Amino acid sequence: MTIELTNEEIRRYSRHLILPEVGMAGQKKIRNASVLCIGAGGLGSPIAMYLAAAGIGRIGLVDFDTVDYSNLQRQILHSDADVGRSKAESARDTIRALNPNVVVELHQTRLTSENALSIIVAYDIVVDGTDNFPTRYLTNDACVLLKKPNVYGSIFRFEGQASVFAPHLGAPCYRCAYPEPPPPGMVPSCAEGGVLGVLPGIVGCIQATEILKLILGKGTSLMGRLLHFDSLDMKFREMKLRRDPRCPICGTHPSITQLIDYEHFCGIVQEPAEPGKNPDEVTVAQMQSALKNPGDNIRVVDVREPDEYEIARVAGTVLLPLSLLPQRFTELDPNQQIYLHCKSGKRSMKALEFLRQQGFKYVKSVKGGISAWSDEIDHSVPKY
Repeated sequence: MTIELTNEEIRRYSRHLILPEVGMAGQKKIRNASVLCIGAGGLGSPIAMYLAAAGIGRIGLVDFDTVDYSNLQRQILHSDADVGRSKAESARDTIRALNPNVVVELHQTRLTSENALSIIVAYDIVVDGTDNFPTRYLTNDACVLLKKPNVYGSIFRFEGQASVFAPHLGAPCYRCAYPEPPPPGMVPSCAEGGVLGVLPGIVGCIQATEILKLILGKGTSLMGRLLHFDSLDMKFREMKLRRDPRCPICGTHPSITQLIDYEHFCGIVQEPAEPGKNPDEVTVAQMQSALKNPGDNIRVVDVREPDEYEIARVAGTVLLPLSLLPQRFTELDPNQQIYLHCKSGKRSMKALEFLRQQGFKYVKSVKGGISAWSDEIDHSVPKY
């Protein structure tokens, strides 16, 4: 059923209505469209806000996370007052304040192989605002199976990408461009690698633009093209994408006909619900004891980057970035007990694995890294 525009909506969308490419008919299409935004973070913020401002009739938000102070540098859906709140609920309130005509539906859950199809099927278009590979492949496969356009975006440090994947419209899918995920840990997350705060705004606005073009049936879509943006050089470049006839989900003879285990596909090992003590890990309390008792002959090595070391450090530690470890590991004594620490414990485990390969037997990773140190040992050490 087509929903007509009210007089208030005509006033609100007047700058759309006087565009010949939009007009009353186009605004009604926008008003009657539904979009599912997966993620209410960096990319989801500009996407949801501009779609709401444009008058999308129904917006679904999939997010199970809560707002953290570190989000506020780029996730403009949220404010100081929202820290600790559900991102989905915070986003809903921001959207309602921006445009009360928009129906906002919350899916406060992690998107999984069990629920993806039932959530996505109710929307016209899906927009990918995620930051991890399992959810990207899951979103892609679900959209292919349900014949829904998948408006893709990703960001990292100073660079971003965008495209529209839609095999049912003759375009390639995400798997055509990226058949295999990178090895686990190869691509750092925003929390590890950082991101320029305005970058998701730029890429998210491109995604929102593509959604409106799809609804209106106007312009040239990014289908079949991957747009790459470098904010440092302020350059856009474009790469042609073609459907892969051997693609396992959208190819001539697809081998994937239902959703799979995407954590396993991406090589991510799930931790048990109640993990036991890892013999390769020590606690921050043990790290504190080692720093207080130099006679124990334990060396504590910080494997974060120099910029991170400048933000927060623990006295008595030695900085040796993970990125330089292959060139400088000979500076370490393989016969000495070494504790490795980073921000959260992930990179220190990678450093441990590398040193073990080089013959180091006495290495341990500090569980939780400097974040755990700030929580449990010294609150004056800033968290970032």
